Amino acid sequence: MHGIGNDYVCIYTQRSEIPYPGKTAQIISDPHFGIGSDGLVLILPSEQADFRIEAYDPDGTDRQMYGNAILCGAKFIYESGLSCKPELKLETATGIKTVWLHTAGGRVSQITVNMGKPIFEPPLIPVQTKYLEVCNEPIQIGEETYKMTCVALGTPHTVVFTDRVETLSLHRLGPAFEKHPRFPDHTNAEFVQVINRSCLRIRTWERGIGETAASANCACAVLAAAVKTGRCEPRVTARLNGGDLLIEVDSLTGEINFTGNAAFVFEGWLETPLCGTSAGTKARGSGARRHIITTK
Repeated sequence: MHGIGNDYVCIYTQRSEIPYPGKTAQIISDPHFGIGSDGLVLILPSEQADFRIEAYDPDGTDRQMYGNAILCGAKFIYESGLSCKPELKLETATGIKTVWLHTAGGRVSQITVNMGKPIFEPPLIPVQTKYLEVCNEPIQIGEETYKMTCVALGTPHTVVFTDRVETLSLHRLGPAFEKHPRFPDHTNAEFVQVINRSCLRIRTWERGIGETAASANCACAVLAAAVKTGRCEPRVTARLNGGDLLIEVDSLTGEINFTGNAAFVFEGWLETPLCGTSAGTKARGSGARRHIITTK
């Protein structure tokens, strides 16, 4: 599946969990020896919510926040008939997220996700600084100086506003920001051009992945930074490489919601865990475990 170009292998584990999901993510996400994706999403039973969503990066890292993975998971749940509820509670690594599904004719047309409240306290992001917040603070990257605003929204984000977002070399800047020593846990890096006060053009470098077509979590962090620094209204259209998202800050709670949709690309069956086998291998007979798999 994909959410505005951010694509995931989504597996509904009805009876049993995938063992070694991080290793499985590495195998299945490889574009040459696996299927190829931006990560692996598992849809699991939950004792606290309607379902549990887990997501893993292509390098096997357990993701802490994953907006587009929630989009994909929510659409999968509804359109596969696992739930007919228009409002879902989904357990994630950073708590239970509320999702509202806008449907017509048995299909999901739009999904709204509550991503929670952004955090600006440096120790909680984390980012090294002598200030109480990092807003428009200089950072040296090679021979150039950039101004950054840092925020946490499940994962750390560093937002840089620029008037030349299309011509930036993200393959050079992205890793330099991601692994800069000021970010103990590394960071996502977002480069943003303000089109007007209700429209932001965003390019995203996700830690552990690289430049992606879209990241709803990163776009929500950008809105938090843009509102914090007075650059836009609390409701904007985010223009990402893969498409547009509508994002807004709740005026009462300060929480950020985004609205978008996901798409099925193809689906099939995974009849044995991939860990320890070549991608695409199907084992039959006793002991084979069957999982719905949907992927780009």
